[in-house]
Amino acid sequence: MAQFQKVQRELSNLRDAQGVLYWDMSTIMPPKGVERRSEVISYLSAQVFKIETDPKYGALVDELYTHLDDMDDREKAMIKDAKKSLDFMRKIPESEYLEYSKLVASAETYWADARAKNDYAAFRPILEKIVGFNKKIAEYIGYEDTPYDALLDLYEPGATVKSLDKVFQELRDGLVELIQKINQSPVTIDASILQGNYAVEPQKEYNRALAQRLGYDFDRGAIAESAHPFSTNFGNSDVRITTAYSKEDPVTAMYSTIHETGHAIYEQNIPDDLTYTNIGRGVSMGIHESQSRFYENILGRSREFLEAEFPNMAEAFAGLKAYSVDDVYRAINKVEPSLIRIDADELTYSLHIIIRYELEKMLINGEVNFDELPQLWADKYTEYLGVTPDTYANGVLQDVHWAGGMIGYFPSYALGNLNGAQLLYKGILRDLPDYQELIRTGQLDKITAWLAENVHQYGATYEPQVLIEKITGEKLNAQYFLQYLKEKYSKIYEF
Repeated sequence: MAQFQKVQRELSNLRDAQGVLYWDMSTIMPPKGVERRSEVISYLSAQVFKIETDPKYGALVDELYTHLDDMDDREKAMIKDAKKSLDFMRKIPESEYLEYSKLVASAETYWADARAKNDYAAFRPILEKIVGFNKKIAEYIGYEDTPYDALLDLYEPGATVKSLDKVFQELRDGLVELIQKINQSPVTIDASILQGNYAVEPQKEYNRALAQRLGYDFDRGAIAESAHPFSTNFGNSDVRITTAYSKEDPVTAMYSTIHETGHAIYEQNIPDDLTYTNIGRGVSMGIHESQSRFYENILGRSREFLEAEFPNMAEAFAGLKAYSVDDVYRAINKVEPSLIRIDADELTYSLHIIIRYELEKMLINGEVNFDELPQLWADKYTEYLGVTPDTYANGVLQDVHWAGGMIGYFPSYALGNLNGAQLLYKGILRDLPDYQELIRTGQLDKITAWLAENVHQYGATYEPQVLIEKITGEKLNAQYFLQYLKEKYSKIYEF
């Protein structure tokens, strides 16, 4: 294992170097640096490829794989993960791997430009190439039922179209029922009270302090600005987040920061002895999203949290001083179908994800004409949410994920909602019966400590649904999230 871990440290060094370059591209790199930066990232990708396809390393992994029965859970997870990656690397031609790495390294910049100009035609050929590569990747990985299964497994090990179709159908039906009850409610909520004229610099100061109050360690972290909020890390001692600011709406940046801080705290709590191994990370995007969306919504949009945080909000955003905590709580939790996923309320949010999930399946199955994709997107929004995009920027170009090659990632957001609620009802409330009071009194460190002990400390030792069952005693169940929404919104909308 010593030689194996030595190689993993070398791979970690290269991937962290790539990560720093991606961070720079998304935050402060000048636009004309794209081509050169893509070449550098492609070079680093080539070094990763050479190490992972070196016959000596392959022989070492193959040998260790025959001794899994003699290993502890961590060692087994390391070797299984390495074997999975190695099997893929052995199948994909080096020229394709490097070409794809260079493509996605530059695609985000082109996407951002196309979105700013509302120019889908400019981005369409790049998107078509990315989808084409992902079809090939699915074939190299292999699958039983559908090629999309292979891509899902990259972000959520063990997930399949068959299992997600079932749970998303249950989720969709429950959401539709709740939306119908809200639409019939006589309660009206004025969310315009959150709007105003707010300079960006005070927002930056507030969001930095907010992340710190949530438990983000700035000795091992940083916050910057980007077109699309994200988090990234280079081990557990350098974990970074970004957010996007609006002069009209400071609450959007606030909740983006809370969301990304949830991701970052997860990575900062990975144990030191795992951080430079191939399991020194969150186990899956669905579990990662359970942490970010727990902080953002279940905790961050709760009445108790806003009671504690409102004085800080009112001091930073003077326009809120004219309103009560209850006014702001209701405004922040208003349910209203919208065009933009990242601005969606927590009840309708999962419908945005289900739309993307259905489109991704169609893209990988070759059922989409790329010229017609924007209209297909618009039609689904009209059908599912009753709103229709008026621009490409508010429609098919709104997300960065496809530009980054992350096809199969979107379902993790909805799975994060489900996992987070199950952790709440079957774990946190079981072990922390004074949970609401802890939030009200600002003792968030005790909640973070619970998450660190039950989720974060394992890194990627256990597959996502093994971990959920280990913590909660049962497999993923959509009913906990629906229960959470019903309990919360029946009080707000009085049904």
